[in-house]
Amino acid sequence: MSLILSNSHMKGFVVLFLIFTFCLSLLAQLSRQGPRLPEGVQVTKDIVYETVDGRDLPLDLYIPADVEGPLSLVIWIHGGGWRGGSKNAINRCAQVLNHGYALASVEYRLSGEAKFPAAIEDCKAAISYLRWKAKNYGLDPDRFGVWGSSAGGHLVALLGTTNDVMDFDTHPVTKNASPVVQAVCNWFGPTDFLRMNDVTGRIDHDAPDSPESLFMGFPIQDHPEKVQKANPITYVSSSDPPMLIMHGDDDQSVIYNQSELLYSALQQAGVSSHLHRVKNGGHGFGGTYETPEMLFGRVLKFFDKELKDI
Repeated sequence: MSLILSNSHMKGFVVLFLIFTFCLSLLAQLSRQGPRLPEGVQVTKDIVYETVDGRDLPLDLYIPADVEGPLSLVIWIHGGGWRGGSKNAINRCAQVLNHGYALASVEYRLSGEAKFPAAIEDCKAAISYLRWKAKNYGLDPDRFGVWGSSAGGHLVALLGTTNDVMDFDTHPVTKNASPVVQAVCNWFGPTDFLRMNDVTGRIDHDAPDSPESLFMGFPIQDHPEKVQKANPITYVSSSDPPMLIMHGDDDQSVIYNQSELLYSALQQAGVSSHLHRVKNGGHGFGGTYETPEMLFGRVLKFFDKELKDI
């Protein structure tokens, strides 16, 4: 009798395991497919905004249905430590399509392919392309906002503070139209790489194989003067666009001081800016009491003010 029960239990465990495996596979498939978009959104994938040494650089463009143009545009720059991530991951920003915004998501060269300043040069080129083709896509070229998280947060902060700097306007398309942006939303992006070890976290940022060292192409403490060229704070000036910074105060990957340093510099320069401290938030805001809807609501309010109420 015990043997029969044992076999029965074993069969039950096998069935449960198969169901569990199927559910995991289904979730992974749904994740790869991306978020559910509002009905009628026009999606154009893999628009080549520039070609570098034979390598096409693409972006995806999402245009909401039944919204009179020209449309304000939010440009999403993905995270992933500058060495991973994908333009297909728009789960966090796709909601702007429900609020009358067009959305673009940009692919840029990662650190395994090209070192700094390749990524910021690519992002500048994508913005220039979208402004150059704004009329074709029904976009308002004077209402471009950028939003990014983690490494993407670093890149959008750098885009904002270098509005008046041409050092990274190296791709030919930047000669066709300006890469300036009118608003920046920076979610927990690094700024001063050399101070990322001020508080002990999960990563030794000074290590030769840290995300920052791989991004720069050398151990960051070996060439501090070169590292400052990747620091958005280096370029802060009074002409910078408004910036919303959101950062979890329990972030163990990009410590909170990174946003404090940037915010302090922006305030000293008289730039319209706000730092929202996400209480108990980890990297990606896990652990906070604020819901995804609350977090997005802050972003939407910011973009509405800076890109629509003008």
